[in-house]
Amino acid sequence: MTQMRVSEAAELLAVSPDTVRRWIEGGRLTATKGEGATLVDGVGLARLAQEVAAPPSVGPVRDESARNRMRGIVTEVKRDGVMAQVSLQAGPFRIVSLMSREAADELGLEPGSVAVASIKSTNVIIGTAGGPA
Repeated sequence: MTQMRVSEAAELLAVSPDTVRRWIEGGRLTATKGEGATLVDGVGLARLAQEVAAPPSVGPVRDESARNRMRGIVTEVKRDGVMAQVSLQAGPFRIVSLMSREAADELGLEPGSVAVASIKSTNVIIGTAGGPA
């Protein structure tokens, strides 16, 4: 079972460590005491990441482009004989990747695992919103 420190869980959910501690105290998230640190259950964190994810605000954005790498937590892995579908929650963004089952197995991907999505596309449209410059 994947476990991580409160600070790492907070970073993955884009909240403060105090918020994660309150969720633990309130029973919304499961954790255990490790060697001098509180460890959060990765599977429970994956469920909570999906629950708290909200669509990002598309308010006034100007001169900005998203990064091509997003760190998140694996929320689901569906495997068949040859392929695997892996869902990753990176803050409010859900990313789904299709890969070989062999790759998913070699990476040890399972709900609660921390992973990084690297996105490469030949057709990316970038624009700015808002009024005139």
